[in-house]
Amino acid sequence: MKHWRIDEVGWASFDATKLDPEIVALVKAAAMVERNGTDYGTYLNRVFVDDPDFRAAADRWSVEEVQHGDTLGRWAMLADPSWDFEAAFRRYKDGYHLPLLDADLSVRGSRTGELIARCMVESGTSSYYSALGDAAEEPVLREICRLIAADEFRHFKLFYDHMKRYLQRERIGLWQRIRIAAGRIGESEDDELAYAFYCGNTPPGAPYRHEQAIAGYMSRTMTMYRYRHLERAVGMILKAIGIPPRGRLAGVAARGAWWLMCSRRAKFRRVASRADGALVVA
Repeated sequence: MKHWRIDEVGWASFDATKLDPEIVALVKAAAMVERNGTDYGTYLNRVFVDDPDFRAAADRWSVEEVQHGDTLGRWAMLADPSWDFEAAFRRYKDGYHLPLLDADLSVRGSRTGELIARCMVESGTSSYYSALGDAAEEPVLREICRLIAADEFRHFKLFYDHMKRYLQRERIGLWQRIRIAAGRIGESEDDELAYAFYCGNTPPGAPYRHEQAIAGYMSRTMTMYRYRHLERAVGMILKAIGIPPRGRLAGVAARGAWWLMCSRRAKFRRVASRADGALVVA
């Protein structure tokens, strides 16, 4: 059951004078990635084919993800009336295909691993929408980000609870859990986000260059983050892999992650500044 519906958003409060073009570009990309939740739902149903409880939970999760995409797409069309969400999403689907749709087993090597990977995603999205909402001045987007972030925190708990259940059966070790988590975090720079940013912010026919697209996306995204957003995400990541989310080790991990983000942000900004006009780059 959904915790909120699109029509419950206070759309009448939209204020075009408080738009930030950098944030609009990010929302366009996010709308397509979220809308694509149906494909992930299909994959999870195949991997957990004999677990009706989890499959029902995954179906509810998928519906909420699609609603996130539709809500963000509606907002982006208010922010940029010339933008066609449906056309951009068709373009995205035509050019990007989830590589694991035909898999019958988890690409993470176990069901526990799959659920750890899902926890990594929810850690990232909950912190992302928290950061985006804090950075935005437009009141409707702030409300939307608050609603989506709350959903993503609940989604983390959903996958975490099922992960604990499977860990009791499969008992994969700590280092393997760390490896799975690190691998999924590293996939944030693959084509899924880069191609969404490209489809949302370039005219049809413009050449797709992964390096420029991911730099355009990441340089904007990382600018939105504050230390508190990353600190909370790191705590969630540690909890998912079985390390205490608070304490000295968590503090060291958060400071290290912040240093790494600042370093990566500088790199992405340099790449984005060299773009040849194929992307809208700050």
